[in-house]
Amino acid sequence: MQLLIPWPTLRNLADSLHDTAAHLPDRPALLGAATLTYRELNARVDEVAGAFQGAGLAPGDRVALLLGNSGYFVEAFYGALRAGLVAVPVNNTFTAEEIGAILADSGARAVVVGDAYDHQLDGIRETLPALERVIVTGASSPPMGTRTWRQFLGGGVRPAGTEVGGDDLALLSYTSGTTGRPKGVCLSHANLLANHEQMAATRLSLESGDVVLCVLPLFHIYALNVALAYTIARGATVVLAERFDPLQTLAAIAEHRITVLVGAPPTYTAWLNAPTAEPNDLASVRYAVSGAAPLEPRVLERFGSELGVQIWEGYGLTETAPVLTSVAVGDRVVPGSVGRPLPGVELRLVDRNGQDVQPGDPGEVVVRGPNVFSGYWQQPEASAAVRDAEGWFATGDIGIDEDGDLFLVDRRADLIIVSGFNVYPKEVEAVLLRHPKVAETTVIGAAHPYTGEVVRAVVVLREGEEASAHEISEFCGRSLARFKCPQVVDFVASLPHNLTGKVVRRHLRGN
Repeated sequence: MQLLIPWPTLRNLADSLHDTAAHLPDRPALLGAATLTYRELNARVDEVAGAFQGAGLAPGDRVALLLGNSGYFVEAFYGALRAGLVAVPVNNTFTAEEIGAILADSGARAVVVGDAYDHQLDGIRETLPALERVIVTGASSPPMGTRTWRQFLGGGVRPAGTEVGGDDLALLSYTSGTTGRPKGVCLSHANLLANHEQMAATRLSLESGDVVLCVLPLFHIYALNVALAYTIARGATVVLAERFDPLQTLAAIAEHRITVLVGAPPTYTAWLNAPTAEPNDLASVRYAVSGAAPLEPRVLERFGSELGVQIWEGYGLTETAPVLTSVAVGDRVVPGSVGRPLPGVELRLVDRNGQDVQPGDPGEVVVRGPNVFSGYWQQPEASAAVRDAEGWFATGDIGIDEDGDLFLVDRRADLIIVSGFNVYPKEVEAVLLRHPKVAETTVIGAAHPYTGEVVRAVVVLREGEEASAHEISEFCGRSLARFKCPQVVDFVASLPHNLTGKVVRRHLRGN
């Protein structure tokens, strides 16, 4: 019989680990890149929390984490929270300039960095007066001016109790910057824990016997609070993949009898295309979830028909800790839909004046709930622009409600206005992808002296194919109004993506 851990009254996210360790001390907490029981992980987190406090860090101080998917990340993250600090996960693929900007903006007093990434701090430390300590994991000897993880923990200081929790800041999660410079999203302990409880009240519920595969990077809120923190709060086991490899992760699914997959569309596409993939590989999986980018309906259908696993697509943002809606909330799967709001989430679709749109009309998704962030770090004007006094957060996404199921149409920031008419890039992209020669595409606006903007398509052709701009535009004209058809077509070898598979349109707008 599976043990379901009851929801305790928690104030600090790290309390969830302590509670699970008390209930299930010998249950594996981490497998894969690290192997620890809950008793062992909880003891290590105590050690890390004591070390942070012994180093003079005070509640509310920020600690940056520049790490891969490893036990070090988990220990440093929970140790920082248990010490009353604020964790600042940093994208480990960023350049030194991008990392420096986040460290400066957050005012981090310490950074825990993997030995594979410490070179990214070269030349920027002197520009960061607040940064006092650099702790390098995995290093046998410390680079100049740093300490190794072992040296850092060498004091054996017991952590002092802290009253930090609830609405206190737990996490500064910097947005991916697809629409501009990254901003620090302020998420409290209560925000993060609320999203756990919301998911647990749906078919996304986890049992202590579940084994969850985390293939996404832990610096991303989706992996951090769904694949890791939610799993730990429920007493299940996390299998950490240091990097995503389709064949290696398929082997891990079979080896560890994984029951839940947490992924983004590129991971599911890669598994489908793996030459040796077959239903037996996923026989232990009871459900899969997809988020962070739109999942193509054909991938959803093929994963079920060819590999025998139902994918529940969801929708969320960094600002919502992150899950807002999921197909798992309802009792049916509607291809193309991102489902219905989680319990406790209020969702409306509004026009430019903030009024509710008519049924079936597109509108901006605005939401309210206990998982919604309090604002952007030290950016009151940006915060006020998206979150009103009543707690409603304007997501910037355009959606349509069809019988209670949410369909995302586009990003408001990506809207193209041609002669006063709205063009949603996703609508044009869907038509372009039907062209037999088109492998991938994205659509953006291009300035025009008479119409304000025209539609510009950036197209990747299938291998060995050739096409002209006229051919592409003419094909679109069979399905779209003339003002929606691409007036400019550029052919490229590849499109820029972020780590969750989203096309980064801003990288194309200046080209």
